[in-house]
Amino acid sequence: MNKFYVWAAALFSAVLIIPACKDGRDEGITGFGSVEIEFDNRAEGESLVFGKTYTNAAGESLSFSLLDYYVSNVVLVSEDGARYVAPKDSCYFLCKHEDPDSRVVRINNVPAGNYSGLEFMIGVDSAKSVSPVTERVGVLDPATGASGHYWSWNAGYIFMKVEGNSPAAGTADNFFQYHIGLFGGFNSPTLNNLKTIALTAPAEPAMVRQGEEAPHFHLYVDALEIFKSPNVLSIEDYPAVHASPYSANIAANYADMFVIDHVHNH
Repeated sequence: MNKFYVWAAALFSAVLIIPACKDGRDEGITGFGSVEIEFDNRAEGESLVFGKTYTNAAGESLSFSLLDYYVSNVVLVSEDGARYVAPKDSCYFLCKHEDPDSRVVRINNVPAGNYSGLEFMIGVDSAKSVSPVTERVGVLDPATGASGHYWSWNAGYIFMKVEGNSPAAGTADNFFQYHIGLFGGFNSPTLNNLKTIALTAPAEPAMVRQGEEAPHFHLYVDALEIFKSPNVLSIEDYPAVHASPYSANIAANYADMFVIDHVHNH
């Protein structure tokens, strides 16, 4: 009889423990946390080095001296498909290869959860591009943060700047230059070279938890993809591209530059 009561008491305790564990787990995924996204520029399988010689898809040798791009409109997609849209006013970043800190962006006040998908835009959306200049601060301020990345003649931002040297350029100092922008136009229609990138983590998701270190999406950004796919770009044929119709081909190429290599969960 005593054994029966001992067994019953143990079973009752186990039943109590199970929901207690579940409640503790649920508590762990409430609240808010942060997410970091690192843009790790690469070329030929290694970290991109300015001045180093590479070969593009057209078989031309080249070296890079500048690689900058705007990232904006970040969206995190959870494992169950729920979408967290980061507030736009705090979601514009200018990533510069020469400034590693600028290539690690942080999104705060993210609802706790597991995020396996990541979306963002390369460029500055049309609404922000035509908003009053007083509403464009930080990296969007044409006079300071966006200096050199803004076309005043079209009230628009240069979404990606790529510069370097190549014997194929046939220009002074073998210089090539691609400044790609255009959001559709303000006073008159233009090309729309805004590109939205949608990526999925290859393995574990980014686990956002309140009070814990921010998980870290580690993206590889292939600089040579600018010359590769879906359009093979020849520097000999196009040593400089700004607002010409060919800019759409380069924009289509840089949409393929980005991939999530892995996620760091701390």
